[in-house]
Amino acid sequence: MSDQLAVAVLGTGIMGAAMARNLARAGHRVTAWNRSRDKAEPLAADGIRIADTPADAAEGADAVVTMLFDGPAVKDVIAQAAPARGTRWIQSTTAGLDGIADLAAYAAERGLVFFDAPVLGTRAPAEAGQLTVLAAGPGDDPVANAVFDAVGAKTLWTGTDGADGSASRLKLVANAWVLVLTHGIGEVLALAQGLGVDPGQFFDLIKGGPLDAGYAHAKGALILDGTTGSTSFGLDTALKDTRLIVEAARANGVRLDLAEAGAERFRRASEQGHGDEDMAASYFASFDK
Repeated sequence: MSDQLAVAVLGTGIMGAAMARNLARAGHRVTAWNRSRDKAEPLAADGIRIADTPADAAEGADAVVTMLFDGPAVKDVIAQAAPARGTRWIQSTTAGLDGIADLAAYAAERGLVFFDAPVLGTRAPAEAGQLTVLAAGPGDDPVANAVFDAVGAKTLWTGTDGADGSASRLKLVANAWVLVLTHGIGEVLALAQGLGVDPGQFFDLIKGGPLDAGYAHAKGALILDGTTGSTSFGLDTALKDTRLIVEAARANGVRLDLAEAGAERFRRASEQGHGDEDMAASYFASFDK
């Protein structure tokens, strides 16, 4: 195998664009496609070719990376792309358990080598190539491993069969924790405001102790600085992920009261006009618009 791969990146939102840039920086020949072409155009400055269609992007690709909104969007786009048999399909969209099973079945029908490969991280680690890749699929595949090495600092293998959904299951568990922390700091700061408590005193109180959390400082800063518009993880995407978490839990006999309440907070904040902001904007759900 040549050291340089031809990689198609389908979906150039926050994560997809960063992954495409890091693949190009690693020396691979990258073609990107996005439904809204204007969101992909800035990648041309990084030497990335911008395709007009998914099929144009996937033609001749060694690997196709999908980083789209949800499972149905991925199914639609990969059908349009129609990669050649034997192409490595690295599916990084958070698609949920039913979604990943459907996509794996589609890959089997089309003769694609399927990797269930969601990533853990937000804008900054994505741009720095420091994502954690959760991967299920043939672990000795040099094409997939080259892609993972370009976009992430660490690859955590959860299984050798991409169709078993093991990577997606771990991603849902990890996201559940991230979302609990996000809602927690939002509600704490809302309560502080309501009670007239200086939020700085709260952060001083927990600093360096067992109650401290780096995520609380990161998301809390967006709220306190009024910069939730600087999106690292979009609120509407977080709402979608929360619904997938709740659905997976229910299907397996688990009730998640906090996740269900969190979905309502996201929904309310989105309805208030914060859907395109960072998920820290769930803070605003604590107040009337």
